Amino acid sequence: MSEKPYKLPEGWRWVRLGEILVEKPQYGYTSSASPDPVGPKFLRITDITSGEIVWENVPYCNIDAQSLSKYRLRSGDILFARTGSIGATILVEEVPCEAIFASYLIRVRLQTGILPEFVSLILKAPPCQRQFVPLGAAQKNINAKAIQQIILPFPPLSEQRRIVARIEELMERVREARHLREETREDAERLWQAVLAETFPRPDSELPEGWRWVRLGEILVEKPQYGYTSSASPDPVGPKFLRITDITSGEIVWENVPYCNIDAQSLSKYRLRSGDILFARTGSIGATILVEEVPCEAIFASYLIRVRLQTGILPEFVSLILKAPPCQRQFVPLGAAQKNINAKAIQQIILPFPPLSEQRRIVAYLEVVQERVKAFKEAQARVETELKRLEQAILEKAFRGEL
Repeated sequence: MSEKPYKLPEGWRWVRLGEILVEKPQYGYTSSASPDPVGPKFLRITDITSGEIVWENVPYCNIDAQSLSKYRLRSGDILFARTGSIGATILVEEVPCEAIFASYLIRVRLQTGILPEFVSLILKAPPCQRQFVPLGAAQKNINAKAIQQIILPFPPLSEQRRIVARIEELMERVREARHLREETREDAERLWQAVLAETFPRPDSELPEGWRWVRLGEILVEKPQYGYTSSASPDPVGPKFLRITDITSGEIVWENVPYCNIDAQSLSKYRLRSGDILFARTGSIGATILVEEVPCEAIFASYLIRVRLQTGILPEFVSLILKAPPCQRQFVPLGAAQKNINAKAIQQIILPFPPLSEQRRIVAYLEVVQERVKAFKEAQARVETELKRLEQAILEKAFRGEL
């Protein structure tokens, strides 16, 4: 082949992926997935995005005997995601039961004498990943023809084995570092929960002087309001349209929030303002967020419930106490029974409630702690970024013959 991106070590050569396959790439099977064992396991694009296959989570499908033979997976198969994350691949290391693959995946099978582990690793390396970028930009997906044209630096079998072993050794150290980082992140979250638990009185404890138990409904200026039902649009056809997916990270990134059409009367009813607190009706039961500022006209969607507090009550205080264990424990039986939460249940939530001066003191203290925890988590996120760069650097050096 004429394309030679860089000089290779002695004994290596440049090949196209299609040259080392035993057969043409195979598109997957089209069927509906079923949670019931009606046939073989049915591996889909959503089952490979985490970077590993968790077979117990893979559904099943119906398939005839002839098609089963065509689409059956076996150890050593490599699968490409046709759409979504262009360049995402996974090696099928083992197949613990009868299994096939779905239509948004493409399977390649290698000739004998070639390590699937080596090819799987090199496909994740920068020299190959850079080839996926123009493919995705032009087509929004990848096809069998394009897969066969991918250029790989290819060493003898003994060198393939050495490189795979060395990469696994180094990646194991990266995995250990990532595990420690995750434990540290979890420690930070446990610390935050512990601070909240210590700050607010428990239901079985005596309240400090001036405090009282209230139900959330007693301190609202109006009944909780369900959100507006509409379709979201990326175009500025109306106000911003805050949805349940826009609050799950714990903060609102307004530039990522879409828009919607709404009439003037409904806009007045569903308009958001600073100090509103929103509850997720379904999904993460107990998830709430304080609308700290509204930089533009905005409303909220139907799977959110808004509460507005009476004057003389700090929304920041109520937002924080709703995240504390005494309140979060009240959401558990609600979610278990109903799979969601409603306006009536929200009004029944019991809170330990202090005078305004004490609300201010607690908010000031917790905001300092929260900033420290946030800074710690951001530092851990930077560590994860560096680990990903290290992984790519290891792969880059390996496939230049420099490892």
